Amino acid sequence: MEVSSNTPAVVTGGASGLGEATARAIAAKGAKVAIFDMNEEKGEAVAKDIGGIFCKVNVMSDEDVDAGFAKAREAHGQERILVNCAGIGNAIKTAKRDKQTGEISHFPMQAFEFVIQVNLIGTFRCIAKSAAGMMTLDPINEDGARGAIVNTASVAGEDGQIGQAAYSASKGGVIGMTLPIARDLMQEGIRVNTILPGIFNTPLMNAAPPQVKDALAASVPFPKRLGNPEEYARLAMTMIECGYFNGEDVRLDGAIRMAPR
Repeated sequence: MEVSSNTPAVVTGGASGLGEATARAIAAKGAKVAIFDMNEEKGEAVAKDIGGIFCKVNVMSDEDVDAGFAKAREAHGQERILVNCAGIGNAIKTAKRDKQTGEISHFPMQAFEFVIQVNLIGTFRCIAKSAAGMMTLDPINEDGARGAIVNTASVAGEDGQIGQAAYSASKGGVIGMTLPIARDLMQEGIRVNTILPGIFNTPLMNAAPPQVKDALAASVPFPKRLGNPEEYARLAMTMIECGYFNGEDVRLDGAIRMAPR
């Protein structure tokens, strides 16, 4: 699907990192981009810079997501592109023993559920509501294309590390639902694909000490560096624009396979 002037798009988590890079890449094609994010200051700044609109949205909330889509559609029209980058993570062992006291504890259920709610259910919430909107549109080419959806999973969805049970489960769920959703929407001309990023140079990673970043970069087979958000954005654009790209989960990781820790 060609991205051209005034094509409406929505990017969740678009205020920073992978989402910001993708919002900028889509806007560079002339598209009108709505950014869904919780960070109002950064989101407003990015939206202003790219000529888009900011919508303060918590993807855990039906009301927030509905209001975000309503605001975006009023400003730009029904979106034909949705990119889901909103997500969180934590690192907690399923059960552990304190080395000093011997006390045993387990993963707090509320913390597990929170990650699932944001990363998996939040992604599905946005997909379902966006797809329903896309179905009201007329096809734009002879294939019958109406829209394209790109999701963000993680290599942790396939080879999660120690402490990543919740994060891996949430991202594995995104991977697992990609093909069924693509099949659900195949008669409607809406394509669905998912990117599995490896270790990327995002604001969260920028907070790590230089020696940690250097060690992580050295663990990547090639190229021996962290991924750049712009590289994620390029793959997202390929998934959006290549009409035969559908139902796929694609690693973008420099060939890394994560060790246990």
